[in-house]
Amino acid sequence: MQEQPLIEHLIELRSRLLKSVAAIMVLFFPLYYFANPIYAFMAEPLQAALPAGATMIATQVTSPFLAPFKLTLVLSVFLAIPYILYQAWSFIAPGMYQQEKRLAIPLLVSSVALFYLGVAFAYFVVFPLAFSFFASASPTGVAMMTDINSYLDFILTLFFAFGFAFEIPIATVLLVKAGITTEAALREKRPYVIVACFVIGMLLTPPDVISQTLLAIPMWMLFEAGLYFSRCVPSAEQTEAEQPSA
Repeated sequence: MQEQPLIEHLIELRSRLLKSVAAIMVLFFPLYYFANPIYAFMAEPLQAALPAGATMIATQVTSPFLAPFKLTLVLSVFLAIPYILYQAWSFIAPGMYQQEKRLAIPLLVSSVALFYLGVAFAYFVVFPLAFSFFASASPTGVAMMTDINSYLDFILTLFFAFGFAFEIPIATVLLVKAGITTEAALREKRPYVIVACFVIGMLLTPPDVISQTLLAIPMWMLFEAGLYFSRCVPSAEQTEAEQPSA
């Protein structure tokens, strides 16, 4: 395999980055026309939990414009993730062995699907439970009127948290593939992993048993899925041994 000069790699990297930014912009401008309906859709779980007559508020003059703008930009990045990963794949693929390419493509597709699944799980399952709990826990005489910027920051944090939490099977497979650990060693640590799942669930969700369990159990099941698939993945030493000697 002929190596390219560093300057050519940098030029190609710049080209890939520009294409990724262009894809985000192509998605952003049409979506921004629907910025307010998109924000209203994202706010539905909270609106459904608010007491009768309560509404969301904007405490800053620019919030009614900036909050939907920020949400639309982040949504554009979310939707462009498959294309961004394709550009990253096109950049690194020439330097990979055929065995690694066969493994990388399913991992990339699975990682995107799992991230989207984590975001959907947060919106459709966790948010309704969390906001209902917060509304019911509001002290007497305190009106629950959430600022739209604060709400946006809160849901984006949880979207990323659940999206990355659902990457556990990918992380498990990569740890085995890299030779950092083995499937047997991870299986022995299962009790500690289960405890860690519930601790993470406690930290990322409201302080009620239902929502904590709804995060912890899927994380545990995803870890078990990662263990299962890691059996089919050769370790780094096995892959190197299979490569023909130069």
